[in-house]
This record gives sequence, structure tokens and C-alpha cells, in this order.
Amino acid sequence: MSDITELIGRARAGDAQASERLFTALYDELRRLAAGQLRGDNLMRSTSLVHETWLKLANHGSLEITDRSHYFAIAARVMRQIVIDHVRARGAKRRGGDIHLESLDTTAMQVAGQGHDGDVLALDDALQRLGDVDPALASLVEMRFYAGLELAEISSVIDRSERSLKRDWRRARAFLQRELGHAAT
Repeated sequence: MSDITELIGRARAGDAQASERLFTALYDELRRLAAGQLRGDNLMRSTSLVHETWLKLANHGSLEITDRSHYFAIAARVMRQIVIDHVRARGAKRRGGDIHLESLDTTAMQVAGQGHDGDVLALDDALQRLGDVDPALASLVEMRFYAGLELAEISSVIDRSERSLKRDWRRARAFLQRELGHAAT
């Protein structure tokens, strides 16, 4: 994956061949992320999620991905936006407050696929508030819950120890649980 950073730099400098190789490498990574996100769910096909994510990444002219860590953070955020847009499009009528944070160990599409659209939307609102307080924790939740990455994968992507990420994961879950508890009352 360290080639990604090099390819990003060469593509930004105008190297057409690097741009093509970057497309292939990023597309494969997006397919892997989407497969992890959708794990057997029929709500949305992984190819659709990959294509929508790739289109958003590729067609955003002012987007400058600087390195591998930045790429994963942006891809996770784009997948989050797609999932939330998909849930909203299905016509969610209510906001839930009873999401069980154990489900954060699954993926957003799995929760939505179980008919918990309100939970996904309430979590998105709580995640917005977490992002206002601690953007790094919000990014961790996006990579874990929306992109389906394991803590070990996130650790290698953002170059932090898995132990510190586990501590941050507990803090993020506690914050979200508190926020979702307030939404229910």
C-alpha cells in the first residue's frame, strides 16, 4: 500500500500511467472495503457501493489525496455519506434512540439491512457531534463502522498502536452511547 502514496504523487504531477495504476489500486481497495461493509447483505450490492464511492472520489476535482492514511479516511467518509443517503432515500420516518452499540462491531449496511434505518440516522447525528468534539475519534468510527476496517488495519493505515486505538474505540462508543441515550429521551 505504500505504493499508493507514490502513485498519488505521480498522478498529481500529471503522469497518466500512474493515474491508471492508481485507479486500479484504489478500485481494488474500495472493493475490499465494500465487501467488508456489506458482508452478505442484500440491501446494496458491493459493486454499487464501490462504483458510487469511486465516482465521488474520482469526480471531485479539488480533492487532493495526499497519502494512504488520507485515502482511507476519505474513502470511509464517502462510504458513510453513501450509506446515509441510501437510508434517507428509503424514506426513514423516525429517529431511533435505541441502537445497541454492540452493533458497531458490524457495519452500517448490516444495521440498515435489518430495518434499523432510524438507528443509522441517529448514529450519523451522534457521529456529527463527536466530530465536532474530537475529529480523530469520529474518523476512527467511520473507518471501523462505515468502511468495515478492523483495528489492526486502521493501526497500520494511520500509524498508531492498536492498543491506543482500542482505548479510543471505547471512548468513541461511550460518547455515542451517551448521545444516543439523550436522543431517546
